[in-house]
Amino acid sequence: MAVVVLLAPGGAFADDYWQCVPFARLMSGIQIFGDAWTWWSQAAGRYATGYVPKTGAVLCFRPNGKMRLGHVAVVSQVLTDRVIQITHANWSLIDGDRGHVERNVTVVDVSPRGDWSLVKVWNDPSRNLGSTTYPTYGFIYQDPAAAATAKIAAAKDAAIAMAQSAASQVVDAVRPGSAPMQMLNQAADSTDRIAALIQAATSGDQHPQAQAAAPAPVQAKPAAPAAQQPATAAH
Repeated sequence: MAVVVLLAPGGAFADDYWQCVPFARLMSGIQIFGDAWTWWSQAAGRYATGYVPKTGAVLCFRPNGKMRLGHVAVVSQVLTDRVIQITHANWSLIDGDRGHVERNVTVVDVSPRGDWSLVKVWNDPSRNLGSTTYPTYGFIYQDPAAAATAKIAAAKDAAIAMAQSAASQVVDAVRPGSAPMQMLNQAADSTDRIAALIQAATSGDQHPQAQAAAPAPVQAKPAAPAAQQPATAAH
């Protein structure tokens, strides 16, 4: 099975068209450019490669049929030695369009030798694996730098999703039926507390209450001068 999500560069909430290559590069941290089928040869001498799935690795598909430029997908989970889940872009035709991102898509190794050289991929519109098989080169593994980059991207994605979910819940409670982001944009020009909360959640700033200016310290009044005693005449 698969979960379809919409992502946008920099955390924007937009229905962007994603190609598989820039999406795989963003999510894996593996800095390879060019058509998907060239990733395998480009990885030589730069990244470790192999035929055993690992979380965070990129599965590199060979050109095949209409998929003449190949395909790349990021391994999101390893379920068994023959079943994994991937997160990738621009695979299924969904609602008449391509360019969608699909999370945790099931992929099954059907190669005779169990080396992941031939796979079946879950197709969301048909809701099954189907009969089509896809040849692959193998897996390109992350190095420490790529893994760190991917963790940052994943953390940012999770934070944005959490903020958007919180925004939707707050808006539904305050003004049912309103479009969350539209209402929040309107609230940003007012003193509405919702705008402050969402701004803090999405920008990573301090909680609005923590940003409130502390009350100015009360200055102590200067002490009154001591009363002077009348001078005593010398005897």
